[in-house]
Amino acid sequence: MTQELQQTTTTAPSTVEYGTGVSPASAVESSVAAAARALAEEPSLQETLDRIVELAVAMVDGCDAAGISLVTRKGQIETPAASHALARRGDELQYALNEGPCLDAIRETDLVRTDDLATEPRWQRWADQVQDELGVRSMLCVQLFTSETSHGALNLYSRSVAAFPATTLSMVSTFAAVAAAALTAARTEEQLTSAVQTRTVIGQAQGILMERYQLSAQRAFGVLSRVSQDSNVKLYDLARQVVETRVLPQRPSAD
Repeated sequence: MTQELQQTTTTAPSTVEYGTGVSPASAVESSVAAAARALAEEPSLQETLDRIVELAVAMVDGCDAAGISLVTRKGQIETPAASHALARRGDELQYALNEGPCLDAIRETDLVRTDDLATEPRWQRWADQVQDELGVRSMLCVQLFTSETSHGALNLYSRSVAAFPATTLSMVSTFAAVAAAALTAARTEEQLTSAVQTRTVIGQAQGILMERYQLSAQRAFGVLSRVSQDSNVKLYDLARQVVETRVLPQRPSAD
């Protein structure tokens, strides 16, 4: 890979050595608490995802790049955030080959670590390719439970052998739990915002029909529902058309 790894702009207190095992417990706890506060301030789900991977690189000594894998509603796995193209490409190779540590973290266990991909027997095809193409030598993946029906993994990549010693695991696991909670909160807020917006647009469309056709609120909503079903257009999309054009689209005629 020709692209050089970019240093994250997220900085950590200079008195703490993250991931080395030499930091006092209070300092590690303080850094995780600071990360929790930083994530709580992000205004959207995507910005929360992006901040998580930035913080992971800043906090975990030896981490060159970080990515987040999430399982979609359709059961597919994707990477909605990565600190660098290295992590995104490493994740994509796992999905394509259907093997790798992040998939094991999602499907089988809460934490997966490999010290040297050159001698790793568990995912030989992926290990060989990610070494040759990206120069990755060690990884640490931690499962993320963001809800009962949605989960994923935080994936840490390093070009160094044994970059994630056992002394790192507790801090990374704690940070992953904080990250999962932040994602859950951000997703809930996004869903609530979307629901409010949907209701507002539908209400506006109802008001237009009520005024134009002298309908009650119930009748206006019934008209929107019938046209939505007959046209095979989602109710929100239909309502938005009515608000934008102030005209109710004609229902398709029967053949």
